[in-house]
Formats: sequence, structure tokens, C-alpha cells
Amino acid sequence: MTRILTRTDLLELLNPHDCIQALREGFATAPHGTVSGQRVRTDLPFPGTATALLPGLLPGIDAYTVKVNAKFPGAVPALRGVICLHSGKDGALLALIDSATVTAWRTGLAAALATDLIARPGGDGAHTVGVIGAGAQAELTIRGLRTLRSWNRLVVHDTDGQRAAEFAGRYGGTVVSTPGQVAAEADVVVLATWSRQPLLELGDLRPCQHLTALGADEPGKQELAAEVLSRARLIVDDAALVAAHGALANAGLPAATAAACLGAVIRGDAPARSHDQEITVYAPVGLPWQDLALSWLAYRQAETAGSGTLLDLLS
Repeated sequence: MTRILTRTDLLELLNPHDCIQALREGFATAPHGTVSGQRVRTDLPFPGTATALLPGLLPGIDAYTVKVNAKFPGAVPALRGVICLHSGKDGALLALIDSATVTAWRTGLAAALATDLIARPGGDGAHTVGVIGAGAQAELTIRGLRTLRSWNRLVVHDTDGQRAAEFAGRYGGTVVSTPGQVAAEADVVVLATWSRQPLLELGDLRPCQHLTALGADEPGKQELAAEVLSRARLIVDDAALVAAHGALANAGLPAATAAACLGAVIRGDAPARSHDQEITVYAPVGLPWQDLALSWLAYRQAETAGSGTLLDLLS
């Protein structure tokens, strides 16, 4: 039997604390897997793109995922798709899971985890958080970050003023008019946009700042200027994939630009910051095992709770 888990099912099953813990464990153990994850993207003869991430694998989990997403910027939601959760024993399709929800949660909460680990603690002066792009991924990043640290002030910018105002209202923030103003006021900046031009240059930044840039996850998308990536201490999720598909590829920079991967930071193999005054950046591309980490968590909880709809696809 295959368990169908909708967005509503997932929102009832998942919580930020458990998801962040699953992602933390995944970052620590994923490099010990034997099969590298792949990211395959193609343009379509329609106003969108298709992307597949496979296989999602983690040590200790006897299952794998294959995710297929459609990205249509003009649609609401802009990202739609499905995650197939398969048994590692016989390939049985254990679950079909809404990918938009899992993708927003794993991207945003992994970003929250990375931001908390890399940015200066609030007690060291990181008192203001800024958001550029007030969509689903920024929403989950802020939700997750609130479980990990506190701050005094939130500033928000979005090209859609109403969306920025609604986001700011939910979290007690203030709307500002430009990305540069966010950078001028915030100690920690989260970017989650569809931008195809750099939103921040090196001159917009100051020592000690941290930037988490989530938008450059496919060719042509760019949130930070190449000089920012090359001059800051850059932490990524996978250097080879970020150089092939993410922020480094779109800025024309090699994989060696990255100082470390987040997994190495979590394991203690690399420092998050080399000195207090440096600018730090986290620029992930998104990895297949992250889909497995949250899909497996949701599936096991759904099995216990009896959530979702059971369907026999082989009948």
C-alpha cells in the first residue's frame, strides 16, 4: 500500500524542532553514504522548468526518495511536485508526498540551522535579522531560527509590498523599501528570491554580517555579486553541486571558492567563522538526502497516527 500525504497532512505531522534535528543529523552523516545525489534540471516549452533530485539516501534509513518538481514563477504556488518514497528492501512505493511543503520546510529549516551556526550569536551583537523575499522559504527560515536564537528587530523587503507587510506583521517586523536598506540595518540577512541579478554588492555590506542566500538554486538565478561570494567566508551544502547548479555557477566561480561545507562545520571539522570581523555567507543548492530526512520523518509519524490516504497502486 502507498500512503498519500498532502500538504494538510504534512502540516499536522511536522514541527520545526524535530525537522531541524533530523537535518542536523543528516548533515553530520550524509558524507558517509556510498551514492552521490544528483540534481537534473531541464527547461520546458512552457513558462517553467522541471527538476529532479535523486536518490535521497541517508545511512541508517532503509528507504530512498526521488523528487520531481515543476517551477512556474507565474503560478501560485510557484513550485509543485511529488516526492516518491521507496523501500530500500524491494523498491515498494511507500508514500507519495507533496513536494512543495517538504521542499519549503527542508530548505528553510536547513537555512535556519546553518544561519544559527555561522552567524554571530545575538549576545555578540547580531540583534537585527533582515529578510529579502518574503515567501515560503523565508517563512520557514524565520520560524526555524526563532527556535534556535532570539533577536531584537526584524526588517523585511519584497517586491510585493503587501506580501512584505503581511510577513512583517506575522513576526513583528518592519517593512523597508530596498534590499540595500535591509543590508544596512540587519546583522543577519536571509535572501529567498527569484532574482536573476545581484541584489547585494560588496559595498552594501559591513564586517561581521552574515548572509544566507537561498534563491540561486538553478542556472541564471543570482542574489549576491561574485565579489561577495569570493571575499566572504562561504559555506555551502555541497561544493560540487553549488559550482555546477547554484550560486557559484551563476557567478562564474569555482568550487574552491567555498571555504567549507555545512556538514564539516556541524561535525567540527571546519570552523564556521575564522575571525569575528569577516563577512560570512551560506549559499546552498539543496540536496536529495534532505528530502529523505523529512519525508521519512513524516512517513513514520503518519504510520503511527494513521494519517494520509492509503492507495493500492498495484490493484
